[in-house]
Parts: sequence; C-alpha cells; structure tokens
Amino acid sequence: MITAYAYQNRQLVTTELKVGDNVPESTLWLDLLKPDDKERDWLSSFSAEEVPDEEDIKEIEASTRFYQNQDGLHINSLFPQRVSSDVRAVNVSFNLRKAFLLTIREEDVGLIRLLRNYLRLGRLDITTPQGLLLELFNLKVDYLSDLIEDVYSVLENVGEQVFNDEELDDVFKLITLQEDSNGKIRLSLLDTQRSLRYMQRYYRESLSDENLKDIREMLSDIESLMPHSQFIFDKLQFLLDAAMGFSGLQQNKIIKIFSVSAVVFLPPTLIASSYGMNFHIMPELDWRFGYPMAVGLMLASAAGTYFFFKRKGWL
Repeated sequence: MITAYAYQNRQLVTTELKVGDNVPESTLWLDLLKPDDKERDWLSSFSAEEVPDEEDIKEIEASTRFYQNQDGLHINSLFPQRVSSDVRAVNVSFNLRKAFLLTIREEDVGLIRLLRNYLRLGRLDITTPQGLLLELFNLKVDYLSDLIEDVYSVLENVGEQVFNDEELDDVFKLITLQEDSNGKIRLSLLDTQRSLRYMQRYYRESLSDENLKDIREMLSDIESLMPHSQFIFDKLQFLLDAAMGFSGLQQNKIIKIFSVSAVVFLPPTLIASSYGMNFHIMPELDWRFGYPMAVGLMLASAAGTYFFFKRKGWL
C-alpha cells in the first residue's frame, strides 16, 4: 500500500497512490506498507539505487543501516511494538530525500500511527521531511521511556511473588518475559542512539540548528535511560537468583522430610527384619507377649529417633 501525506496549514492531506501514479509535488511523507514487487519496481523508477527489500532492512551492519547516496540519507531503525504483554522490535527503513521522507515497512507500527494522528489533529507544526523524521524519533524515545517504566512496575509486583511457592511457575515466566522485553528496549535505545549520532556527524549540513538541538536533547535522554535499562537487567538477575534459591530451598525441605522419615523408620525396620527371619529356634516365637513386645519396641525406637532429631533442632 502506497500513501502520500502532505501537511499544509496544520492540515494533513492523505492520498492513496497506485502503481504508475506520480507522487504529488506537495508530498512531505511517502509511506509504503508491505510493498509488493510491482510497488517496489514503481519506487525504483524514480530512485537512483535499488530499493531495499525486507532482508536488507533487517541487516545489522552499520554500513547497511546508515548510509548516503544520490537519493539522500538512508536509515534502518528498530521501533518498539507492544503486543499484549510482549515487546517486539520492528525494522523500518527511512530514506530522507530533499522533497519528502520515504518510509518502507513490512508491519504496521503504532508510533507511525501516533505521528499520523498528531498531524491529522494539528498538534504538530512540521514543514520539512527532516523535522518529520526527528519527531518520529522523539516519539520513539518517549515511548521507550514509558516501556521502561512499565517494566519497573511489573518487577515491583514480581518481588512480592518470589517467596510464594504457589506462584513460582508464573514468576519464572514473568521474569523471562520481562528480560526479553528489556533486551529489546535496550536494543532499540542503542539503535536510535547510533542513528542520531550518524545524522549528527555525517548529515549535519542538511539539518537546521533546531534539528541539531533536537538531536542533542534526544541523545541526552537516551544516555539517561541507559542506566535504568542496566538496573532492570541487574534486578531481573537478582529476582531470578532469588526465585531459584527459594525454589531450591522448598525442594530441600521436601527432601529433608523424606530423609527424616527414612531415618525414623529405620530402627523399626531393623526390628521387624530381625523377627522376620525364618529360624526354627527363636526364643520369642513361643512367648505369649512376643508380638506386643516387638510392636512396642518398633514404636519406641521410632519415637526415640524422632525426639532425638527434635532435640538437636534438625526438624
């Protein structure tokens, strides 16, 4: 799907394009969502180089994610996407041209929808493609900050559940999920930091003083968020160690019960085994009180072992 956006007098004008249509002259933003081969060929017809495909957008090498050519600045950046309780990272390709900003993506991204709604409601005053790209990055940094706060809130509740043996399975699942989410948040922060620094270093001639100021502020925000992300990793590791330690302690208690039970019943077992031997001459076999004596001896030996453990404080 090809969508062209023009923004004039705080009014967003949306135009759905088809293959073969010309891009309107007033276009500020050209967005391609899940482009097919025909749409890629159409885009290639007014591009200096080959249009990146899905595999190119996912590449992690710096030379592939940040570069410049005759079409302008190219940046492939990760955008966080919350799906239920999970956080995903979606790659979006940006091509900052002189006339407009080109975005290519394979999935719908919530932050792009948010930016589009802000433009539609007139909450932003953006007249350049550079300002549009930086505003989207600014929304991403703010959203990453919110995601970190969400992880903090979840971990506060997890800390109370760690020492509840009935919820240990849920705790392990929750810790694993939050560790994965925090990893993707940190990866998005690092990716955004690299993108902004590349623009600041190699594209500054095409940026205004206001754009450069926005980049510095976003870089400062990212630097302040990094320690929070690292703290979450440390806290997750602590909670995981605590949960595993408590789980091991509970298992040790169960094993202790079985061990004590085996030792308590060991003397009665010895007595019962002695009187279970099939020898013809055994003095107690013909004794009237032989059976009560054997049973009483077994009970007394079991009780004596139990109270010995109790007195030693092993129970």
